[in-house]
Amino acid sequence: MAYGSLSLGAAALVGGLLFGTAAFAPAAAPECGTIQKTLAERKALVSRANAASTSKKKMTPQEACALFGKLQSNGAEGMKWITANKEWCSIPDSFAEGFKADHLKVSGIRTKICGVAAQATKMEAQARAQAQNGASSGLLGGPGLTGSFKLPQGAL
Repeated sequence: MAYGSLSLGAAALVGGLLFGTAAFAPAAAPECGTIQKTLAERKALVSRANAASTSKKKMTPQEACALFGKLQSNGAEGMKWITANKEWCSIPDSFAEGFKADHLKVSGIRTKICGVAAQATKMEAQARAQAQNGASSGLLGGPGLTGSFKLPQGAL
């Protein structure tokens, strides 16, 4: 999967967001700190994606699609909060623009991964249907290696 490219951008952005928001959150109302929960969840999701990309046991396309779906949902929630509270909480433009860029990048990656997952699911369903119908094919298009094969008797 090509979702390893998210690691540096998203991790750096989330790290900067988690620690950078302290500069503007205390100056405003208490609700300005509520973005911290969303950012902490985002950081955990990005960590899972990064760990999966470096792990020997890779995620299935379906697992990656679910993870990036959560990440996209988290980003949508963050974008909604930023849009609603940008002025009130004195959120810097660089924060909002960086978060938006990261969200768009995640959305693109999710679209690709979920497309692969859908294709894999479709192929698995076709293989199961063929197996149930007894029409499973071998490597050369025949019935495959089923049943028994008698070896010739006598001297070889």
